[in-house]
Amino acid sequence: MDVRIDPGWKEVLGDEFRKDYFQELVHHLKMERSAGKTIYPPGSLIFHAFDRTPFDHVKVVILGQDPYHGPGQAQGLCFSVPKGVRPPPSLVNIFKELSSDIGLALSGQEGDLTGWAEQGVLLLNATLTVRAGEPNSHAGIGWMRFTDAVISLLSERKAHVVFMLWGRFAQQKQVLIDVSRHLVLRAPHPSPFSADKGFFGCRHFSRANEWLVGRGIGPIDWNPEQRTA
Repeated sequence: MDVRIDPGWKEVLGDEFRKDYFQELVHHLKMERSAGKTIYPPGSLIFHAFDRTPFDHVKVVILGQDPYHGPGQAQGLCFSVPKGVRPPPSLVNIFKELSSDIGLALSGQEGDLTGWAEQGVLLLNATLTVRAGEPNSHAGIGWMRFTDAVISLLSERKAHVVFMLWGRFAQQKQVLIDVSRHLVLRAPHPSPFSADKGFFGCRHFSRANEWLVGRGIGPIDWNPEQRTA
């Protein structure tokens, strides 16, 4: 895979990359591609979250389930879509909560969250790839073992990280997190099916910044439209 990943993550995750399950995972992806399957995101973006948010810079983790499975949507950052792609419904609801929580007036036309990633928000999907048009199609090939290790390593080796766990699937990962060292924020998923059951009004963005600032850590500028690069 023609992947790009920050050197710090390469060091932290070196043992995982060498394990048999990970080699089998890579083989599985290569076999699917050789069979003509379309896989999202493209190979160079599978580890995009780890490339844009170095290990030493992680302040916040937002956990998604798996990449978008439509053409041109997945870019290796959970909930994010490239510039020029219409924000999906869950991201629209995230922007609604941002507006309510901290008063951001967003246009809603762009859904690229790269600016968050570059400030230390690890936008991590539990499964890093998906077959086109088949949601959760790679949930059982080893990615969850890998991303569980990522969460555990962040919990063990860093201090004062905010974990935003939205929805039942993400909340099951709380067992991997040392809550005496980190802040865990839980809410329903921002999907249109559940956002009105407690995601709206959760105020996770302001609560995260208040907690970070209280520990001498710089806050996140949650306005995705501030990024010009």
